[in-house]
Amino acid sequence: MIGAMPERVVAACDGASKGNPGPAAWAWVVADGDETPTRWEAGPLGTATNNVAELTALERLLTAVAPDVPLEIRMDSQYAMKAVTTWLPGWKRKGWKTAAGKPVANQELVARIDELLTGRSVEFRYVPAHQVDGDRLNDFADRAASQAAVVQQPAGSDLGSAEPPASPDTPVSSAPARRRTAAKTPRQGTSARTLKAKFPGRCVCGRSYAAGETIAKNDQGWGHPECRAEAAGNA
Repeated sequence: MIGAMPERVVAACDGASKGNPGPAAWAWVVADGDETPTRWEAGPLGTATNNVAELTALERLLTAVAPDVPLEIRMDSQYAMKAVTTWLPGWKRKGWKTAAGKPVANQELVARIDELLTGRSVEFRYVPAHQVDGDRLNDFADRAASQAAVVQQPAGSDLGSAEPPASPDTPVSSAPARRRTAAKTPRQGTSARTLKAKFPGRCVCGRSYAAGETIAKNDQGWGHPECRAEAAGNA
Protein backbone atom coordinates (compact mmCIF):
# COMPACT_ATOMS: atom_id res chain seq x y z
CA MET A 1 0.00 0.00 0.00
CA ILE A 2 1.37 3.37 -1.02
CA GLY A 3 1.44 5.95 1.77
CA ALA A 4 -0.40 9.20 1.36
CA MET A 5 1.56 12.17 0.06
CA PRO A 6 2.38 14.80 2.69
CA GLU A 7 0.12 17.84 2.60
CA ARG A 8 1.54 20.95 0.98
CA VAL A 9 3.27 23.27 3.43
CA VAL A 10 3.05 27.04 3.02
CA ALA A 11 6.25 28.96 3.69
CA ALA A 12 7.87 32.32 2.98
CA CYS A 13 11.44 33.55 2.76
CA ASP A 14 13.04 36.96 2.51
CA GLY A 15 16.37 38.74 2.59
CA ALA A 16 17.44 42.19 3.72
CA SER A 17 20.45 44.42 3.11
CA LYS A 18 20.82 47.76 4.88
CA GLY A 19 22.71 49.63 2.20
CA ASN A 20 22.85 47.13 -0.67
CA PRO A 21 25.56 46.16 -0.17
CA GLY A 22 25.50 46.55 3.59
CA PRO A 23 24.67 44.58 6.73
CA ALA A 24 22.53 41.74 5.41
CA ALA A 25 20.56 38.74 6.61
CA TRP A 26 18.16 36.02 5.48
CA ALA A 27 15.00 34.54 7.01
CA TRP A 28 12.35 31.91 6.36
CA VAL A 29 9.09 30.90 8.05
CA VAL A 30 6.88 27.79 7.81
CA ALA A 31 3.17 27.89 8.72
CA ASP A 32 0.46 25.49 9.82
CA GLY A 33 -2.82 24.87 8.00
CA ASP A 34 -4.20 28.20 9.21
CA GLU A 35 -1.09 30.00 7.91
CA THR A 36 0.05 30.75 11.44
CA PRO A 37 3.87 30.80 11.72
CA THR A 38 5.06 27.65 13.50
CA ARG A 39 8.78 27.51 12.73
CA TRP A 40 11.21 30.16 11.58
CA GLU A 41 14.88 31.01 11.36
CA ALA A 42 16.97 34.05 10.52
CA GLY A 43 20.70 34.53 10.20
CA PRO A 44 23.25 37.27 9.49
CA LEU A 45 25.38 37.50 6.35
CA GLY A 46 27.78 40.30 7.26
CA THR A 47 28.06 42.65 4.28
CA ALA A 48 26.14 41.47 1.23
CA THR A 49 23.71 42.62 -1.44
CA ASN A 50 19.97 42.27 -1.20
CA ASN A 51 19.95 39.74 -4.06
CA VAL A 52 22.45 37.52 -2.23
CA ALA A 53 20.30 37.75 0.91
CA GLU A 54 17.13 36.84 -1.04
CA LEU A 55 18.75 33.82 -2.70
CA THR A 56 20.31 32.68 0.57
CA ALA A 57 16.90 32.83 2.27
CA LEU A 58 15.47 30.52 -0.39
CA GLU A 59 18.44 28.15 -0.16
CA ARG A 60 18.15 27.94 3.64
CA LEU A 61 14.40 27.30 3.45
CA LEU A 62 14.82 24.46 0.96
CA THR A 63 17.58 22.99 3.14
CA ALA A 64 15.40 23.17 6.26
CA VAL A 65 12.34 21.41 4.79
CA ALA A 66 12.40 17.72 3.89
CA PRO A 67 12.56 17.21 0.10
CA ASP A 68 9.45 14.99 0.03
CA VAL A 69 7.24 17.77 1.47
CA PRO A 70 5.35 19.75 -1.21
CA LEU A 71 5.95 23.47 -0.72
CA GLU A 72 4.26 26.75 -1.58
CA ILE A 73 6.93 29.42 -1.25
CA ARG A 74 5.92 33.07 -1.04
CA MET A 75 8.53 35.67 -1.95
CA ASP A 76 8.60 39.40 -2.62
CA SER A 77 11.78 39.23 -4.72
CA GLN A 78 11.00 38.86 -8.40
CA TYR A 79 14.72 38.64 -9.06
CA ALA A 80 15.25 35.57 -6.85
CA MET A 81 12.06 33.88 -8.02
CA LYS A 82 12.68 34.45 -11.72
CA ALA A 83 16.36 33.55 -11.39
CA VAL A 84 15.54 29.98 -10.34
CA THR A 85 12.37 29.46 -12.40
CA THR A 86 12.39 31.59 -15.55
CA TRP A 87 15.97 32.56 -16.36
CA LEU A 88 17.83 29.48 -15.06
CA PRO A 89 17.26 27.15 -18.05
CA GLY A 90 18.58 29.77 -20.48
CA TRP A 91 21.56 30.54 -18.30
CA LYS A 92 22.53 26.86 -18.20
CA ARG A 93 22.15 26.47 -21.98
CA LYS A 94 24.42 29.46 -22.50
CA GLY A 95 27.11 28.20 -20.11
CA TRP A 96 25.99 30.38 -17.19
CA LYS A 97 25.88 33.54 -19.27
CA THR A 98 23.06 36.08 -19.50
CA ALA A 99 21.39 37.12 -22.77
CA ALA A 100 23.97 39.92 -22.92
CA GLY A 101 26.80 37.39 -22.66
CA LYS A 102 27.80 38.42 -19.14
CA PRO A 103 28.51 35.94 -16.32
CA VAL A 104 25.44 35.16 -14.24
CA ALA A 105 25.54 36.96 -10.90
CA ASN A 106 25.44 34.79 -7.77
CA GLN A 107 25.95 31.65 -9.85
CA GLU A 108 26.95 29.39 -6.96
CA LEU A 109 23.80 30.21 -4.99
CA VAL A 110 21.56 29.77 -8.03
CA ALA A 111 23.19 26.42 -8.87
CA ARG A 112 22.77 25.22 -5.28
CA ILE A 113 19.07 26.16 -5.31
CA ASP A 114 18.69 24.37 -8.64
CA GLU A 115 20.04 21.21 -6.99
CA LEU A 116 17.67 21.56 -4.04
CA LEU A 117 14.66 22.04 -6.34
CA THR A 118 15.39 18.94 -8.42
CA GLY A 119 12.70 16.31 -7.87
CA ARG A 120 10.71 18.47 -5.45
CA SER A 121 7.16 19.75 -5.66
CA VAL A 122 7.50 23.52 -5.22
CA GLU A 123 5.06 26.25 -6.22
CA PHE A 124 6.41 29.80 -6.13
CA ARG A 125 4.06 32.68 -5.42
CA TYR A 126 5.03 36.34 -5.73
CA VAL A 127 3.62 38.64 -3.04
CA PRO A 128 4.25 42.41 -2.90
CA ALA A 129 6.30 43.60 0.06
CA HIS A 130 5.38 46.18 2.70
CA GLN A 131 1.64 46.23 2.10
CA VAL A 132 -0.74 47.33 4.86
CA ASP A 133 -2.84 44.19 4.45
CA GLY A 134 -0.15 42.12 2.76
CA ASP A 135 0.76 38.46 3.08
CA ARG A 136 1.34 37.70 6.78
CA LEU A 137 4.03 35.09 6.18
CA ASN A 138 6.04 37.28 3.85
CA ASP A 139 5.69 40.09 6.38
CA PHE A 140 6.98 37.80 9.13
CA ALA A 141 10.01 36.74 7.06
CA ASP A 142 10.67 40.34 6.06
CA ARG A 143 10.66 41.48 9.69
CA ALA A 144 12.90 38.61 10.78
CA ALA A 145 15.44 39.29 8.01
CA SER A 146 15.42 43.02 8.70
CA GLN A 147 16.04 42.53 12.42
CA ALA A 148 18.85 40.02 11.81
CA ALA A 149 20.46 42.40 9.33
CA VAL A 150 20.51 45.17 11.93
CA VAL A 151 21.73 43.16 14.93
CA GLN A 152 23.77 40.59 12.93
CA GLN A 153 22.67 37.80 15.26
CA PRO A 154 20.84 34.53 14.49
CA ALA A 155 17.27 34.11 15.67
CA GLY A 156 14.45 31.63 15.32
CA SER A 157 11.90 29.39 16.94
CA ASP A 158 14.51 26.75 17.81
CA LEU A 159 16.46 29.46 19.65
CA GLY A 160 13.43 30.57 21.62
CA SER A 161 13.35 33.96 19.91
CA ALA A 162 10.30 36.19 20.18
CA GLU A 163 8.38 37.18 17.07
CA PRO A 164 10.39 39.82 15.14
CA PRO A 165 9.36 43.47 15.61
CA ALA A 166 7.25 45.45 13.15
CA SER A 167 8.99 46.62 10.00
CA PRO A 168 9.48 50.39 9.65
CA ASP A 169 9.03 49.98 5.86
CA THR A 170 5.35 48.99 6.11
CA PRO A 171 2.99 51.99 6.21
CA VAL A 172 0.43 52.33 9.00
CA SER A 173 -3.15 51.61 7.94
CA SER A 174 -4.64 55.05 8.55
CA ALA A 175 -6.40 55.88 5.26
CA PRO A 176 -7.50 52.69 3.52
CA ALA A 177 -10.24 54.40 1.52
CA ARG A 178 -7.75 56.81 0.00
CA ARG A 179 -5.39 53.97 -0.94
CA ARG A 180 -8.20 52.03 -2.59
CA THR A 181 -9.10 55.08 -4.68
CA ALA A 182 -5.49 55.60 -5.66
CA ALA A 183 -5.17 51.97 -6.70
CA LYS A 184 -7.95 52.45 -9.25
CA THR A 185 -6.31 55.46 -10.87
CA PRO A 186 -5.44 54.68 -14.51
CA ARG A 187 -1.73 54.17 -15.09
CA GLN A 188 -1.49 55.50 -18.62
CA GLY A 189 1.27 58.02 -19.01
CA THR A 190 3.03 56.95 -15.82
CA SER A 191 5.52 54.48 -17.32
CA ALA A 192 8.03 57.21 -18.19
CA ARG A 193 7.43 59.35 -15.11
CA THR A 194 10.13 59.62 -12.47
CA LEU A 195 10.23 61.43 -9.15
CA LYS A 196 12.27 61.67 -5.95
CA ALA A 197 11.23 59.14 -3.31
CA LYS A 198 9.85 60.78 -0.17
CA PHE A 199 10.53 57.65 1.88
CA PRO A 200 12.89 54.67 1.57
CA GLY A 201 11.40 51.56 0.04
CA ARG A 202 12.10 48.44 -1.95
CA CYS A 203 11.82 47.87 -5.69
CA VAL A 204 10.22 44.74 -7.13
CA CYS A 205 13.74 43.58 -8.08
CA GLY A 206 14.38 43.13 -4.35
CA ARG A 207 16.84 46.01 -3.95
CA SER A 208 16.12 48.96 -1.69
CA TYR A 209 15.99 52.61 -2.66
CA ALA A 210 16.67 55.56 -0.36
CA ALA A 211 14.66 58.70 0.33
CA GLY A 212 15.59 61.27 -2.31
CA GLU A 213 16.56 58.63 -4.88
CA THR A 214 14.97 58.81 -8.34
CA ILE A 215 12.22 56.17 -8.76
CA ALA A 216 9.78 55.30 -11.53
CA LYS A 217 6.41 53.58 -11.85
CA ASN A 218 6.38 49.93 -12.93
CA ASP A 219 3.70 47.23 -13.11
CA GLN A 220 3.87 46.43 -9.37
CA GLY A 221 4.53 49.86 -7.88
CA TRP A 222 7.51 52.20 -7.64
CA GLY A 223 11.18 51.25 -7.98
CA HIS A 224 14.41 51.77 -9.89
CA PRO A 225 13.88 53.23 -13.40
CA GLU A 226 16.21 50.62 -14.93
CA CYS A 227 14.17 47.75 -13.49
CA ARG A 228 11.36 48.43 -15.96
CA ALA A 229 13.57 46.75 -18.56
CA GLU A 230 15.39 44.32 -16.24
CA ALA A 231 13.25 41.30 -17.05
CA ALA A 232 13.84 41.66 -20.80
CA GLY A 233 17.60 41.92 -20.28
CA ASN A 234 17.85 38.85 -18.06
CA ALA A 235 15.65 36.50 -20.05
